[in-house]
Amino acid sequence: MTLSVPGLAGQPLILGHRGAAGHLPEHTRSGYILAIAAGADYIEPDLVSTRDGELIVRHENDISETTDVAQKYPARKTRKVVDGKAIDGWFTEDFTLAEIKTLRARERLPFRNHAHDGRDEVLTLQEVIDLAKRASTEFGRTIGIYPETKHPSHFRSIGLPLEEKLVAILKANGYDAPDAPCFIQSFEYGNLQALRTMISTPLVFLMEAAHRQPYDFVLAGDPRTYGDLTHPEELAKIARFTQGIGPSKRLIVPAKADRTLAAPTTLVADAHRAGLLVHPYTFRDEPIFLAPDYAADPQTEYLQFFRLGVDAVFSDFPDSAFRARARYLSERSSAP
Repeated sequence: MTLSVPGLAGQPLILGHRGAAGHLPEHTRSGYILAIAAGADYIEPDLVSTRDGELIVRHENDISETTDVAQKYPARKTRKVVDGKAIDGWFTEDFTLAEIKTLRARERLPFRNHAHDGRDEVLTLQEVIDLAKRASTEFGRTIGIYPETKHPSHFRSIGLPLEEKLVAILKANGYDAPDAPCFIQSFEYGNLQALRTMISTPLVFLMEAAHRQPYDFVLAGDPRTYGDLTHPEELAKIARFTQGIGPSKRLIVPAKADRTLAAPTTLVADAHRAGLLVHPYTFRDEPIFLAPDYAADPQTEYLQFFRLGVDAVFSDFPDSAFRARARYLSERSSAP
């Protein structure tokens, strides 16, 4: 499907999920550079705020698992309620940017490579933008960015809204255009509706497991779930203010209780009929993340989703995604 949004003509995009998180600690300079070198078309910075309102790149505002904050600031541990969940940890909104810059990133998952723990600092959004622009020149192709607003209702409730700062940074860097090499993503419906009034950059609505809800719906008493929002009439509403959806893979290819796969849903076709791109997440090579049907071969999973017509894939292993895309494009070009 071809829509007028940033991308590669006729090719599904490779989205470096948190950089190259399968190889190096997530959201690090090293990881982003590796993702680009491996063939990623876009790199993803998840965004949270510091106490002084700076946008930094972390998957969660609790940075216990992804930095050495516990060692450097042991007395700053606290409990907060974020999106209705009580969490004990260290939170970005309690630290200034200067304090955050004293931290170093580390690998979150115990079974991944920890050799690079302690090497990379925490980046700001501006630093990721600068990296993408430099890489575009060095590699001779446009490297896009794919920022996500994390916990926007939470940050607004504590006086640190993400939207205005994000829009200001994107506009200052030339991303305020429908064809800019940038997508803004969020799990919150209202967050994207607000952003649509502020900037013309393409937007993508993320969708979790079918039984879960956008947290702004929880706050508003709206009973709709992400599963409800996959229905054609709801996709038509989403298309009024976004250019795409970013569904969990299981909303496209469901899994049974034993983790084996069920028949694909009609979500890709339904979204395309509504004029929406489909960018599913998250593709990971390790067997622990693969359904038994794939026989521990991640290429088989990528190929299934490419053949189903998705427009991009979020991958922790962009090198693997790149190889699978090449195989898919070769397969498609040789078809009668």
